[in-house]
Amino acid sequence: MTFSLAARCPQTGMFGVVVSSSSPAVAARCAYVRAGVGAACSQNITDPRLGPRLLDLLGGGVAAAEAMAAVVAVEPRIGYRQLTVVDAAGGTAAFSGAHTLGTHNTAETENAVAAGNLLATPEIPGAMLLAFAEHRAAHLGDRLVAALAAALAAGGEAGPVRSAGLLLAAEVPWPVADLRVDWSDHPIDDLARLWTLWKPQMADYVTRALNPESAPSYGVPGDPDRTGQTPTHGLR
Repeated sequence: MTFSLAARCPQTGMFGVVVSSSSPAVAARCAYVRAGVGAACSQNITDPRLGPRLLDLLGGGVAAAEAMAAVVAVEPRIGYRQLTVVDAAGGTAAFSGAHTLGTHNTAETENAVAAGNLLATPEIPGAMLLAFAEHRAAHLGDRLVAALAAALAAGGEAGPVRSAGLLLAAEVPWPVADLRVDWSDHPIDDLARLWTLWKPQMADYVTRALNPESAPSYGVPGDPDRTGQTPTHGLR
């Protein structure tokens, strides 16, 4: 019911996850990032505890492959889970249990790992990695959105997708992007539009948290701000 990509940007150290599914609110259950540590996905018959568990192991100095092996070794219902993880060195790991649903597959390269289940074709994860690589000069968020679009163009799930999400972690301990389309007829297109809206504002919201005295102060959209400029968006 799900396809996803977890990745690291070697230039910036940023981590990100993009995910889509026929189920509602997929990013709320399946996508995990942690600044300076890594990114992970827990999907198929999802256990939301497993993504944070993988990131905890990475935070303790364990590499992606070892973290995955440790979770797989002790999780009693691991046969129902599909997991991916990428670490701070760009190492990756993926796992699909024996009860992973429908046509499923994973694909890995340095700094990125993709996985899917109930897919239209087993080539979907590879198509995601290919699109991600083709946009290597772009922002990590742009690359992830391109990978999600490529998955849909290659056939996506066996049925229609209804939700999508994008998570990014940078230099602060909270996600600098946490964008979700929880139910839509066209969630991947909607997510791309949200990212286009959020991307130019993203750094301002970090500044507002860390140094509010120097941050832009915008009111109602369309009203002049304190510099006399008229913004097209409002910051809160």
